[in-house]
Amino acid sequence: MSLVLHGIGVSRGIAIGKAHIIVRGSIEVLESAIPTLLIEDEVARFLKAIETARLQLSSIRDRIPEGTRVDIAAFIDTHMLMLDDATIVNTPVELMREKGCNAEWALKLQRDAVVGVFEQMNDPYLRTRRDDVDHVINRIQRILQATSQGDIRSEDSLQGAIVLTDDLTPAETVLLEHQGASAFATEYGGPLSHSAILARSVQLPAIVGAHSLQRYLRDGDEIILDGMQGILIADPDQDILDHYRERKAQETRRRAELARLAHTPAVTLDNHAIKLMVNIELPEDIEALNRENTSGIGLYRTEFLFMNRPSLPDEEEQYLSYTRVINALNGKPLTIRTLDVGADKEVGDSGSGGRGRCNNPALGLRAIRLCLKNHSLFCPQLRAILRASAHGPVRLMIPMLSNTRELHQVLTLIRDAENALQREGLTFDPNIQIGGMIEVPAAAISAADFARHLDFLSIGTNDLIQYTLAIDRVDDEVTYLYDPLHPSVLQLIKMVIDAGKDSGIPVAMCGEMAGDVRYTRLLLGMGLTEFSMHHSVMQEVKRVINNSSISELAPRVAALLEAGDADRIVGAIDSLNSSLN
Repeated sequence: MSLVLHGIGVSRGIAIGKAHIIVRGSIEVLESAIPTLLIEDEVARFLKAIETARLQLSSIRDRIPEGTRVDIAAFIDTHMLMLDDATIVNTPVELMREKGCNAEWALKLQRDAVVGVFEQMNDPYLRTRRDDVDHVINRIQRILQATSQGDIRSEDSLQGAIVLTDDLTPAETVLLEHQGASAFATEYGGPLSHSAILARSVQLPAIVGAHSLQRYLRDGDEIILDGMQGILIADPDQDILDHYRERKAQETRRRAELARLAHTPAVTLDNHAIKLMVNIELPEDIEALNRENTSGIGLYRTEFLFMNRPSLPDEEEQYLSYTRVINALNGKPLTIRTLDVGADKEVGDSGSGGRGRCNNPALGLRAIRLCLKNHSLFCPQLRAILRASAHGPVRLMIPMLSNTRELHQVLTLIRDAENALQREGLTFDPNIQIGGMIEVPAAAISAADFARHLDFLSIGTNDLIQYTLAIDRVDDEVTYLYDPLHPSVLQLIKMVIDAGKDSGIPVAMCGEMAGDVRYTRLLLGMGLTEFSMHHSVMQEVKRVINNSSISELAPRVAALLEAGDADRIVGAIDSLNSSLN
């Protein structure tokens, strides 16, 4: 009898092959007292481990073939840069000297502190970056403890194997692809992890969050991995094998079709042009966009300029960073989201006022609330964005608005910044577009009021869904409740789209829902004409758009929204998508 295990499909595709299980023991860290005379020897041992980790990552990076997409190497570069970060290198050394403890314990203490900061962030994408901290620190810990258990070595052959393990770093994901693995599944991880994003980028079928897979599967088992449905099938019978072999052939044809779409426009069958934009977090991410036919950047997260540093980036540093991205876009628009962190995220003196950790940071002093409380944090960013707008089309986007009073405060600060720049003889675009992120249910309900004062709206579905349904979408205990198709969520999205249409301003969607092809036709039928997503899924979405007719979808979606029943909505969505393979 076949065994079926479920996880989260993060990179679509079908793989059929033998299981290759990588077992890792948990890293046990014990505190040891180091005599004062030997502390500097312990510091030297720690710094040597850092250098060994850097050499390991550099070796993996050197094995990436020439001509490989720039963004693939960038994932490893990110981890290499973390090995130069003071929070990873200097602080553990200070702890060793202050506490007289061993390197492993000092590193663990610092890991717990850094991860604690990430866990207080509400943005699901940023919270997932704590995995990168763990990946880098675990690599150092294994070197310190002289253990290589569960390491994936560059000389291993994994041709055709389906790799099963607890988790993967981006570097390991690159090695899997380089060594011929056909797919992977992990017990932990989420769809926004760097390994998941990288799997999509190299088109390696993948599943994450498949709990207990190492308990039920054995090395060498014949298995099928379906990265679209998020299922693993062990010991499949002949009928199941034949079905998935045909599915795999269809997938091969689909990927060939997607490759041909890279430089074609996104236009529906009834000739509606749709804007497809990209979400980025670092200036380096812009390199990946040169191969895509995009309408610009719909979300530039600015938080990474502020993270893991003892002091705030000043106006000039921010201005230069934004200008670098603008110049690389060659005239395409850049949408810059102002700082979206909480008071629990330490970005210099961020205005937390020494309050300590917030009990519920998702609902606390974060994003525009924090910026309005701390003008010394916010105003330099506004000035930097305005100055950068002189170099190309820039849109300024305000996160987490909940009432128009906040909006008017922001607009006043923007006008004050513009007046100051004029007095100083500094140039900016006087017609810069100002928009708001609609991610709080109250803002969605009041979208018509916001639309009267703004140039565009952008729906942040990640937060909108979790706030509407009162669940933490990265908490395994309640993720089953996270439902983009909940009738209430759909009604809120429709309200925002309609508000923009009634006011004559564009409405975009920059949340994860925008890049999920299961919802593309639904959103088109609701009237959405601007989508912003990770570049790796853009051609998938474009394929659906180019094979859809809004005039046919609109009445069907209107009827779907009237259904009011989750099960009926799911069935209607399946019907909408039934003509796509």
